[in-house]
Amino acid sequence: MSGSNWEKIVSITKEGMRSIGMMRRKISRGKRIALLIDGPNILRKEFGVKLEDIVEALEGIGDLRVAKVILNQYAPQGLIEAVSNQGFEAVVVSGETGVKLAVEAMREIYNPNIDVIALATRNAEFLPVILKAKEKGKETIVIGIEPGFSAALKHAADYTIILTPKGEGE
Repeated sequence: MSGSNWEKIVSITKEGMRSIGMMRRKISRGKRIALLIDGPNILRKEFGVKLEDIVEALEGIGDLRVAKVILNQYAPQGLIEAVSNQGFEAVVVSGETGVKLAVEAMREIYNPNIDVIALATRNAEFLPVILKAKEKGKETIVIGIEPGFSAALKHAADYTIILTPKGEGE
């Protein structure tokens, strides 16, 4: 299976039985990333952004260690299931999603096992989070989409990824 992400695991148990299975080989690409997505702001039908698009944009930078999508109580059950099926943690809040996203971001800023804070949002209210992450020595990535992508966020982050709405570009 050379060239694939899977490797064959062969082991012999105490009873002498041979166990053969498959395990996904860990591919280390460098930095440890915490990705936090502002669900109501980014995952809109009119944008057509998929979680795979965001993950693909981060692949060259490092490994996703934390992947959370913050949703409000009005999120359809299908969206919550889709988020979970993609391997993300769906965090549903009854109040402001922005407050929960900021709290989760601060948790990751102080997590010594995280090198990069990636926020998928268009909202300028997260500028203080980006500045605090940089102050604490974390690299920052902002992932957004036009229209309405905050210029302040674009300029404050170390890296900015602008996603193209479906129907435009590629």
